[in-house]
Amino acid sequence: MHSMTQARALGLGHLSHPLLGRRVVDHAHGDRIGIFRALAPDVKGPRSEPVLRVPDTPPVAWLAPEGGGVEWTTAPDAIEAVK
Repeated sequence: MHSMTQARALGLGHLSHPLLGRRVVDHAHGDRIGIFRALAPDVKGPRSEPVLRVPDTPPVAWLAPEGGGVEWTTAPDAIEAVK
């Protein structure tokens, strides 16, 4: 699993990560596989209005199902590249 020690800011609260855009396995959610879309703060709860400031929450990994669908979040240290 990967550490965030070398993450750099990409803007709007997003951080770099060596696995962005790649297929990853999420060990925190039953080894579910998805595409790592972003490393960014979590926005708690459903929102109907735009987010106008970066939330003051720790970054989470945002993953998307391979065939499309609803994204989910997980701890960044719970993912690793699919082998």
